[in-house]
Amino acid sequence: MLEISLFSILSLFMLGGSIAIITNKQTVFSVFGFLIVMIGFAGMYALLDNRFLALAQIMVSVGAVVVLSMLAVLSVNAKEKNLPNESDKYKWIIFSSILVLPFSYLIYQTLSSYAKSFADAGFSSKAIGAELFNSWILPFEIVSILLLCAMLGAIVIARKDEKTHPSKEQL
Repeated sequence: MLEISLFSILSLFMLGGSIAIITNKQTVFSVFGFLIVMIGFAGMYALLDNRFLALAQIMVSVGAVVVLSMLAVLSVNAKEKNLPNESDKYKWIIFSSILVLPFSYLIYQTLSSYAKSFADAGFSSKAIGAELFNSWILPFEIVSILLLCAMLGAIVIARKDEKTHPSKEQL
């Protein structure tokens, strides 16, 4: 009973954070919604009694990805007047949610059938973690550097330089 109530609470937090990501005009608040979703995922892993994934979720997603996203958002400094006017945003959210529901159900059915076969084959989070940090550490680090470079490139591209793009007041 306690597990079901904790699962429900975490699910509501994750759903609320997801809605906050989509609906907020200010990107800073969207990043806070993303933070709530990532903490909810860590809570879900903890409910599954998988401490390694819960701590990895907190350290990697919350500690690195959210902080890096916040840095990128604050560096770009999007203003309210530059944001698009999205009058039909909520209609599109509902339409896309209805469109994605059957696919989500199919993915759920597929993954739940595979979970038993993985458990029977002897896969555990300890074995996956050992393999990840022994054999796949170099590709993991290369991807993290690539993501950092992509984020910095997005900041440079999105940033308005006063010298190359004069404002209307300067003209």
